[in-house]
Amino acid sequence: MLHRRDAMIRLGQVALGTLTLPKLLAARESSRTGRSASARASAQSCILVYLWGGPPQHDTFDPKPDAPDGIRSQFSPISTAVPGINICDQLPQIAKKTDKMAIIRSFTHPSNQHEVGVYHTLTGKVNNALVVPRNQRNRRDFPTMGSTVSYFHEPGDLPASATIPRPIGHDGVIYSGTYAGFLGPQYDPLELQAPAEVQERAAHGLELPAGWDAHCLQSRVGLLKTLEQHDRLNQDHAHRVQGLGQFREQAFRMLTSSAAKDAFDLSKEPDKLRDRYGRNEYGECFLLARRLIEAGVRLVTFVWYYVCKDGNVANVWDNHGGTGSLGGITGYQMLKENYCLPPLDQGYSALLEDLADRQRLDDTLVAMLGEFGRTPKINATAGRDHWGACQSVVLAGGGIRGGQVYGASDKTAAYPTDRPVRPEDLIATVYHALGISSDATLYDQQNRPHRACEGEPVLELFG
Repeated sequence: MLHRRDAMIRLGQVALGTLTLPKLLAARESSRTGRSASARASAQSCILVYLWGGPPQHDTFDPKPDAPDGIRSQFSPISTAVPGINICDQLPQIAKKTDKMAIIRSFTHPSNQHEVGVYHTLTGKVNNALVVPRNQRNRRDFPTMGSTVSYFHEPGDLPASATIPRPIGHDGVIYSGTYAGFLGPQYDPLELQAPAEVQERAAHGLELPAGWDAHCLQSRVGLLKTLEQHDRLNQDHAHRVQGLGQFREQAFRMLTSSAAKDAFDLSKEPDKLRDRYGRNEYGECFLLARRLIEAGVRLVTFVWYYVCKDGNVANVWDNHGGTGSLGGITGYQMLKENYCLPPLDQGYSALLEDLADRQRLDDTLVAMLGEFGRTPKINATAGRDHWGACQSVVLAGGGIRGGQVYGASDKTAAYPTDRPVRPEDLIATVYHALGISSDATLYDQQNRPHRACEGEPVLELFG
């Protein structure tokens, strides 16, 4: 059995929190009128499973058994819990849950670049200023989904959004589109650790600095309050402290809350349930995501990637094949390894089952996608290459009507032929489920207004 510290290490939690949390939480009081009275706001939270690299639609949720050789998947389609809906035979456990799922087979955008696709699918915006591949995130970025959700929801013992186990990044760069951008650091997601290959601290941490304990922190807070009271006597400095108190209290609550810490303690779960999810990073992230939403986090982004034995980061859904750090295996062999389809099948099906058993599926939206799909043509290393024009997205819970396929692709899963869905439409759909209007207004740190999302929610998915 893993203790909390062991589980956190496995999940990459090595970042130390700092006493800068009040600065991260302190924000001007903005108008937060984003909740829509007309929205079907059945979801209280969202788990976003982000399959970084771009999963192949042909080999997952949109099989084309009648496609010609060189395009047709090496896997076979199988029947599912819903007659008429077939998916890949490498996902037998997920096949039993299609009555809870809506499969979108017409998700589309124009870019075949990882960086552009990540930004577009996580923010709903096209950023023509991205420097590819050195697209280090910055405060000019449009906020990621979790940060927008944070803007419209007050945090509890934990921030309103979290990214596990790490944000998207490699080779010294954390991708644009993965944090609060122009909203400011107070709306950044909780990040357990910076990505491997990146020398940067996580955006928020929960551990006290070395040598500190709760008593020491309490004394420090008391001193700060005394200094603030003294400072308030000087009218010339009043503007410097106005409004900070509530955010310092929030920071203190995060740092000292046993409930917040307990959310990360996977050892509190029964062994049988942990086995069901899978005793690996992916299974534990699915389980941790469920625990975090139960602890009050509104949107958890689970970024899927693999740190190779040589220390290199591999976005393993990018199944071109021939990756040296993965042993040069084919793209199809990548999909069958224990960092792709097997843990996805086990962990995702366990999450839907667990949420349903706990009667939490109706109020938890589970969304799964990557930054793009894959080419119809299988390449020379038995893999597929980047393809933004068509991808499959899976939604479940949160008011989504299960047992349906929305949209369609052509005979080679190259282009949508029915009801195309853009990234901004999918993001608007997530916001709709959470009761946030897509035309709500975000104010940046210069108090300039921005529409939360330019898309339209796909209302046919609900019901």
